[in-house]
Amino acid sequence: MNRSVRKSRIRLGGTTAVVTLGCLALLATSPGAASAAPVLTGKLLMAAADQPAGQRDILYRQFSGHTLAQGHGDGVQVTPYGLRIERATGTMTYTDPFGDGAARTYDTATWVSPHVATTFGLEQLIASYNASTPMGTWIQVEMRGHSVSDEEPGGHDTKWYTMARWASSDEHIHRTTVDGQGDDDGTVWTDTFAARGSADVVSYQLRVTLLRPAGTHQTPTLRSVGAVASRLPSGDDNPASPLGGAEGITLDVPTYSQEKHIGEYPQWDGGGEAWCSATSTAMVVDYFHKGPNSQEMSWVDPSYADPQVDFTARNVFDYTYDGTGNWPFNTAYASTRGLNSFVTRLRSLTEAEQFIKAGIPLVVSLSFSKDDLDGAGYGTNGHLMVLVGFDKSGNVVVNDPASHLIPSNDQVRFTYDRKQFENAWSHSGKTVYVNYPQSKALPKSLTPDQPNW
Repeated sequence: MNRSVRKSRIRLGGTTAVVTLGCLALLATSPGAASAAPVLTGKLLMAAADQPAGQRDILYRQFSGHTLAQGHGDGVQVTPYGLRIERATGTMTYTDPFGDGAARTYDTATWVSPHVATTFGLEQLIASYNASTPMGTWIQVEMRGHSVSDEEPGGHDTKWYTMARWASSDEHIHRTTVDGQGDDDGTVWTDTFAARGSADVVSYQLRVTLLRPAGTHQTPTLRSVGAVASRLPSGDDNPASPLGGAEGITLDVPTYSQEKHIGEYPQWDGGGEAWCSATSTAMVVDYFHKGPNSQEMSWVDPSYADPQVDFTARNVFDYTYDGTGNWPFNTAYASTRGLNSFVTRLRSLTEAEQFIKAGIPLVVSLSFSKDDLDGAGYGTNGHLMVLVGFDKSGNVVVNDPASHLIPSNDQVRFTYDRKQFENAWSHSGKTVYVNYPQSKALPKSLTPDQPNW
């Protein structure tokens, strides 16, 4: 459940919507060289401008393994383990706003993706990344778009927006997002870029800066970086989606209640009452047997039950947002446990069923009033839970960490009405965390012309 609510105005489905952020989040580097932005003309520009009613335009693109070589690197090397610093090509002086106030100098190397054309005017973009950051190293993730309009058909590149300053540990640097970036082209609400104005953002680039303390030789390793771009219809009333073949399948994901952690470690989002995202992530990580061991959790009070939830809350915490609901911070943490992880948006529960058939539970983001979701027993401006299966009628089986507001793991598993659930989920754009081990394959996309995973 949410500790507090913040309101932000963003563009959604061609309208202006008020998005409330509770226990979920919607929301100075050297420039990298890259090829010129693609110019959209004719049919592509028409496609960007015209969206059929109800159409969910979503595109996910990831760079990992050999595809990292498609980007432009400055001082980086693509290795079998991921992208690493080969040589420093710049420096950055940074004062951690949540540290001791001292400015520190870091050696830097950068990677810039090729332009990713969307064929539609994206209204939101969420970047996610898998990396390891040993001994004081960290990464900065940025994006910029290419915006076109009738008045400016050739378009222009936006500025670079900072999406994350991330490290796996909070011992040397505090992972954070950056407020106050808004301009005429767009803004960033915590972890989500939102376009502004009447122009269409028809392509984007990602930039990752790898940083290490000046004069040292260790390096962060970037295994993957990607983004989901979307343009979504307005309106809350969605018909129940067609059945997708996962009826009667429920994955045996362990059940953890966030309510059991109320009052624990209030410096991280006020304690367990707001830990829906962290608790959901902990359930999925443990489902794949990738959770922390007792030595890693030795700092957790031994009287606390399910200490892996406390451990997760600390390791997904966003110090600027002051919460554990930053979507990409949760998937980045899961990646440090040995999973492949990313944030995307789905079009329907039909797509979600494909993941359940593949043995991959999904963390889903939703909001609803108390009367909108029968049996929940509460309403929320933002919440996350784990979709673990479907009953034989196609209704949604979840692990809901709010557990009917009862501090018991036995109250976590519940079945929600399919149509009601789909409408509550639509408020986040049907956002999901996808976490899976290397031994499992992602299901085949149902929309190969516009893949969203």
